[in-house]
Amino acid sequence: VQLQASGGGLVQAGGSLRLTCAASRSISIMDWYRQAPGKQRELVAGITSGGRINYVDSVKGRFTISRDNAKNTVYLQMNSLKPEDTAVYYCHARTIFDDYWGQGTQVTVSS
Repeated sequence: VQLQASGGGLVQAGGSLRLTCAASRSISIMDWYRQAPGKQRELVAGITSGGRINYVDSVKGRFTISRDNAKNTVYLQMNSLKPEDTAVYYCHARTIFDDYWGQGTQVTVSS
C-alpha cells in the first residue's frame, strides 16, 4: 500500500490546515501520527473503515479526522492550531498483518 500525504505548511497560531492522505487501495485503519523535534512519534488520530475514531487528548475539540472510503482517503482538519502542534505529520495505515507509512508533511505553527 502506498500512502501519499499532502497539506502541511506554515500557519499562525489559531489558524487551520487540512491534511490529506490518499492510499493506493482500501485499508481498514488509517491514522495520523506526528513527531516534533526531540520527541517521540505520537498517534494524533485514527479512524477505521467503519468510522470508529480516536484522538490524543491534546487535539480533542480542535482536530477532526474523517475518511472517504470510496477514494481511500483520510483527512485531518486541524483548527485552532497551537505552536506545540508543530511537527512532521505522518499518514499511517494498517491491517492485522501489516502497517504502512506515508512520507511526512511538515506543519509549522508560528506564535
